[in-house]
Amino acid sequence: MSLVTLVSFDIDGTLEIGEPPGIVPIALVRTAKRLGYLVGSGSDRPLGYQRALWERLGIAADFTVLKHRLAELKARFPAAAYYHVGDTDTDARFASDAGFRFLRADAAAHRAWVTELFGASG
Repeated sequence: MSLVTLVSFDIDGTLEIGEPPGIVPIALVRTAKRLGYLVGSGSDRPLGYQRALWERLGIAADFTVLKHRLAELKARFPAAAYYHVGDTDTDARFASDAGFRFLRADAAAHRAWVTELFGASG
């Protein structure tokens, strides 16, 4: 069995539907799911809110977690790589503490990490 890639998305300031909106389009999340990645959210938003958001978007999230508990995902989901996409230094710290690679949701960084996650077709 080959291990998959796990990608956690912050919501507010990261996803285009966050409050405030971020630069990460929902289409990118759908691409990750289509590629077989484990996808979900790591946010300050309550878990019920996160689950309802994914349901509203019609995306079967593999997980929802409070961002300060990202490390728990490693125990639940063996993966080849762990990523957290977020827009703040707090996101970066929680990702780093949990052993995730942090991908900053800003225009300059976005171009580089989309290629890292999805290759040239991203």
